Amino acid sequence: MTDADLHFYFDPTCPFAWLTSKWVRTVAARRDYRVDWRFISLRLLNEHVDYDAWFPPEYEAGHTAGLHLLRVAARTRAEHGPEAVGRLYAALGAHSFDADPVPGPETPEKDRRATPAFLAPVLEAAGLPAGLAAALDDESLDSVVRAETEEALALTGRDVGTPIIHFGPPEGVAFFGPVISRLPGEDEALELWDHVVALARFPGFAELKRSLREQPQLRGLGAAPDRPGTEEDWHAGSRRTKK
Repeated sequence: MTDADLHFYFDPTCPFAWLTSKWVRTVAARRDYRVDWRFISLRLLNEHVDYDAWFPPEYEAGHTAGLHLLRVAARTRAEHGPEAVGRLYAALGAHSFDADPVPGPETPEKDRRATPAFLAPVLEAAGLPAGLAAALDDESLDSVVRAETEEALALTGRDVGTPIIHFGPPEGVAFFGPVISRLPGEDEALELWDHVVALARFPGFAELKRSLREQPQLRGLGAAPDRPGTEEDWHAGSRRTKK
């Protein structure tokens, strides 16, 4: 644990976590908060799930790519410190979600983000050594990712996804979300933050939820940032095919 003002648990392949992380970075800069960027793996969270029965075809490859990238994040923290994880996540999100979609041979069985070719410019943008890409296939790092995933779930319960924010650790409360599909402006970001913190400070508050979500307004997903995305009904926190 650190002396951070909040812990942000992320899977780097989750677009909603990415949008929330950008909002948190805006607030942290304005309020001088220190954020510790920590790990939660959607692949480990769903390791007992029948992906073919429950998820769209591309989900298993995407979640698996997230686990591979979290191995790199774990090696980055071990060798370069927690601040470097924040830089790595910023570069991963920018290359995954804030750039134009990349044409290529990606299939439901293979996600390009779990490859050295994708990771090379990410590491360069983050100011990190190219050799960290070797951690993509280092299964020995899964124990670190698993332990941190369990740490996050111990704070919220298990029927959650990403992101998870722990306010004022270690004593403060943690919640899954907020899940947002649009990035608020700077003043709106602070207003939203204050409302979320007010809820978090009430000891009896447990959940505020709806399953209707807009598609994330992210360039990398083919969405225009100035237009609302198509609204979809998500079940149990994910766009599952079986209800």
